[in-house]
Amino acid sequence: MFTLLQAATSAAAKKGGFDWTMIIMIVAMFAIVYFFMIRPQRKKQKEIENFRKSLTIGSKVITASGVYGTIKSLNEGEKYLTIEVAKGVTIQIDRNYVYAEGSQQQQQ
Repeated sequence: MFTLLQAATSAAAKKGGFDWTMIIMIVAMFAIVYFFMIRPQRKKQKEIENFRKSLTIGSKVITASGVYGTIKSLNEGEKYLTIEVAKGVTIQIDRNYVYAEGSQQQQQ
């Protein structure tokens, strides 16, 4: 395929005409990058954002660092929330670090 494009490019250059193949290739590369990299990443970010907005007290969550816990306080208007990681042990974390919903195994 590239040999055909090179042949077309050299033929256009010899004629002294404008070469559209380079512009078409650049547009095609941008489209490939958009549909295989940018679009799926945006979709995933929107899903995570909607998940964070739907958090409620008592939800079991997993933080970005892999800590499992249960939400005890949402601290509305603040950038952090409080989760309980073990019985009687609570920590405050940034809302942006709540990554997924998880099921916590009971410790005995």
